[in-house]
Amino acid sequence: MNLFDQFLGHYNYWVVIFLMMTGFYAVIASDNLIKKIVGLNIFQTAVFILYISMGKIIGGTAPIVVTQTAAQAANPVVYSNPLPHVLILTAIVVGIATTALGLALVIRIKEAYGTIEEDEILAKDADA
Repeated sequence: MNLFDQFLGHYNYWVVIFLMMTGFYAVIASDNLIKKIVGLNIFQTAVFILYISMGKIIGGTAPIVVTQTAAQAANPVVYSNPLPHVLILTAIVVGIATTALGLALVIRIKEAYGTIEEDEILAKDADA
């Protein structure tokens, strides 16, 4: 197995790294508050993909126990752990609530300052 095959075998982790860095860059480099929230959502999605990737077992089935015949009992069954998937469902709900709160704050900031650009808000705050 050469290095290229190992790289392709873990492509989902490279996707996670790319999404994390893209989201992080959007948060750091942008002065627009909406773009910062979108960057946080991209970063959060990368974390979701990371946890789901780690929780998947190739050939694993849902952990539902059924009666087995003698022939089936000879072959051990590999189960996937459902805990990472359950945690991600909870994290998605928390992420949606956080995004909604962030957008509500952006609306209030827009009403108070007339802009959603961070540098303009800081300038108006320094003048006041």
